[in-house]
Amino acid sequence: MRILAIVLGALLLLIQYPLWLGKGSWMRVWDLEHQVDDRRRNNDRLRARNQALDAEVRDLKQGTDAIEERARYELGMVKPDEIYFQLLKEQPPAPAAKPAGP
Repeated sequence: MRILAIVLGALLLLIQYPLWLGKGSWMRVWDLEHQVDDRRRNNDRLRARNQALDAEVRDLKQGTDAIEERARYELGMVKPDEIYFQLLKEQPPAPAAKPAGP
């Protein structure tokens, strides 16, 4: 009877091996679920970036305001009847150099 219990215990362990450590194990499924979650987050981030780029392209194709704004900001465009002012930030005065001495 004791031998039968040992054999059944061994068979039970052999049956459990693929469930926990085999090719389709719980650990493998858990790892794949995490990979899928990572890919979904990456896809969501890329989808949002694509939507922003698509909106910018549509805006540039349909209206001149976006083109003018970009030309002013990136290329420094000024219309013929405008006066351009450039404001510079004041920098704090540099500390006075100490004279070198003994």
